[in-house]
Amino acid sequence: MSRYWSDVVRRLTPYVPGEQPRHPRLVKLNTNESPYPPSPRVLDAIHRIDGDDLRRYPDPESTALRAAFAERAGLLPEQVFLGNGSDEVLAHVFMGLLRQAAPLLFPDISYSFYPVWCDLYGIVGEPVALRENFSIEVADYARPNGGIILPNPNAPTGMLLALEDIRRLLEANRDSVVVIDEAYIDFGGASAVTLVNTYDNLLVVQTLSKSRALAGLRVGVAYGHVDLIDGLQRVKNSFNSYPLDAVAQHAVLASLEDEAWFEASCTKVIASRSRLTQGLQTLGFTVLPSSANFVFASPGAEHDARALFLALRERGIIVRHFNKPRIADFLRISVGTDEQCEALLAALSDLMAAGAG
Repeated sequence: MSRYWSDVVRRLTPYVPGEQPRHPRLVKLNTNESPYPPSPRVLDAIHRIDGDDLRRYPDPESTALRAAFAERAGLLPEQVFLGNGSDEVLAHVFMGLLRQAAPLLFPDISYSFYPVWCDLYGIVGEPVALRENFSIEVADYARPNGGIILPNPNAPTGMLLALEDIRRLLEANRDSVVVIDEAYIDFGGASAVTLVNTYDNLLVVQTLSKSRALAGLRVGVAYGHVDLIDGLQRVKNSFNSYPLDAVAQHAVLASLEDEAWFEASCTKVIASRSRLTQGLQTLGFTVLPSSANFVFASPGAEHDARALFLALRERGIIVRHFNKPRIADFLRISVGTDEQCEALLAALSDLMAAGAG
């Protein structure tokens, strides 16, 4: 450890992102990126960027983009917050809304960045155990808290909590902020954005990285009551007044204007997810019901998930394995193109037949 580190840095255990190898023939199914490109309108918008757009600072409030998101959600621009990826948005949420005296509740098997932000900001986090079938039980959150955050669909399980369950969660926690992290909602769920005008304690966070194939641009959005959004604005303007560059603002506007491309891409991913799930089950995997652009699958007692993970890697196929309690015998597999999914299934079939794993 460096002798110049602060006490905060010394105690941190940083989040470990999925690896990003650049081998051209790699079958990369480990970071839940879109297997399809963004709308052609996005690339056209980027090509229209000129020198003045780059020499000047971007609009610090992303005015046109906030208005577009608000119109799409049936809200006011003042109910929309934008950041440099949903991770930055969530980091501001932890600092601005969830740093309370009572503990923050979140699922024990969930997005592994949540405990990192708790450590960074000095928040007491209290994991709430998923049920035996890996589902979230709303009644388990009926305890004193300073806020609740959960992904929906959950990650890495991919399992969806129904909108009515979220409503029950909000009703039972009217004095706490409830954050619904909807990174994967476009692949099979109903968004809680429809509840924003009913519950002033609800904040919904989404990303453009997955369903709109814009992971490389880093744009995240939050929807909530104007008081919640104002709190996030205060944090943003005390941290970085210009989180979205000019390229990102123009490109995301173009993406929002092409709903047909967006919907077609999501439909293809959902169809491929169904075929991938069926293929894995044919091989003997247990696959949790997924509403995301990935599946969470266990090869069963006769095979070792980590050994299969390593064997697939040797073949140039990368998936994700989490060496953690309760889920060490699962693989998280991003939904790729049908060709990529077939390559994965063929490799798994060979490996399992040969006794690997």
